[in-house]
Amino acid sequence: MLRHLTSRPARSLLAPLAVALAPGAVSAACDVDYTVQAGDTYYSVSQEHFGTRAHWQLVYQANQAASGVPGLLPGNQLYIPCLNDGGAAVVAAPPSAEGSVEVTNVAPTAAPVTPITPPADLPTVAENVAASLASTAPAAPLERSYPANAELRLLTGGNYAPFTDKTLPEQGLVTELLHAALDNTPNPVTYSVAWEDDWSRHLFPLLDEKAFDMGFPWLKPDCDAAPENERCQNFLFSEPLMLMPIMLFVREDNQFQFRDDSDILGRALCRPAGYFTHDLDRQDRKWISEGKITFVAGDSPRDCFNRLMQGEVDAATVNLFLGASVILEMGLRNKVVQLEKPVSEEGLHVVISKRHWRGTTHLYRVNAGLAKLREDGRYQEIVSRHLELFQARLQ
Repeated sequence: MLRHLTSRPARSLLAPLAVALAPGAVSAACDVDYTVQAGDTYYSVSQEHFGTRAHWQLVYQANQAASGVPGLLPGNQLYIPCLNDGGAAVVAAPPSAEGSVEVTNVAPTAAPVTPITPPADLPTVAENVAASLASTAPAAPLERSYPANAELRLLTGGNYAPFTDKTLPEQGLVTELLHAALDNTPNPVTYSVAWEDDWSRHLFPLLDEKAFDMGFPWLKPDCDAAPENERCQNFLFSEPLMLMPIMLFVREDNQFQFRDDSDILGRALCRPAGYFTHDLDRQDRKWISEGKITFVAGDSPRDCFNRLMQGEVDAATVNLFLGASVILEMGLRNKVVQLEKPVSEEGLHVVISKRHWRGTTHLYRVNAGLAKLREDGRYQEIVSRHLELFQARLQ
């Protein structure tokens, strides 16, 4: 029997109170609020309401869309969405965007670049991941065009599936979210998006020297704990475009419980060299600086998973999407599993130089547009659609 459910007024952007689940799933109430109980995880909530753990990401994202910060603290309210026959969250077709920016059929004037691997602290997925994602999707629309002299010049790069890549539908999840936010912001301005696959040039010099106005998507360090970090010193950050779960991946035959931080003490964790570690060494943890764990800096994500399979470490810790993709690429399905509880949740942001004369104005546009997307349900529609494509690739 389902526990601690609260009915809610019908939402105009959701289907009537009904469930159409995949074969074998149990029938349950949807479009309701669930009160989190001690010990709950997104997996257990998905299992209880849908009869399968497979829909946990949809529960996660439905609540991120509503509040921006999903949480599983006892007493918190989680919204349980309805699902369609394909197992996707049911939302209405996106509303037309009033005040959309009119663009002309002129490409942005960006210097030609040579694609190379993104820097280590921006987790990359091999190019074939983007290709396989694209192969599972409907035909992508024609590439968006931009005005030559746009007021707001955005910079991003590829090889970062499912977030940004020119081969993905709508050029990736985060790219579509930002397009939609800027098209729905108060007092919209013309904007352009330039692609530079050498991520190491984005922050310095291109954004720092204001060759472009804003860049995306970037992780935000813990600026309270490390104000000297160069990103904290030089850039302002938008509200998170989305939150990215950072997971522990373990061997199927060597699993362990991760209920709280005490379960990690004494274990060996691998994360690729150059990736952020602030979540492992934050003030209430200090796992690395105080030697509470054995930290191994792998040469690459694949190296961490190789070390895991060879028994050199207890877990590889990377973001959910990267880990799932590496498992697929390396043929480790049913050999490596992810633990249910995330190590942390890291935001993907738009950044702008602190010395940019319109910095706060441009950030307001992005943040206001994101708030509008969450309010009218468009945010959930975009995220659910891209997650459905990503999940389809992993089947």
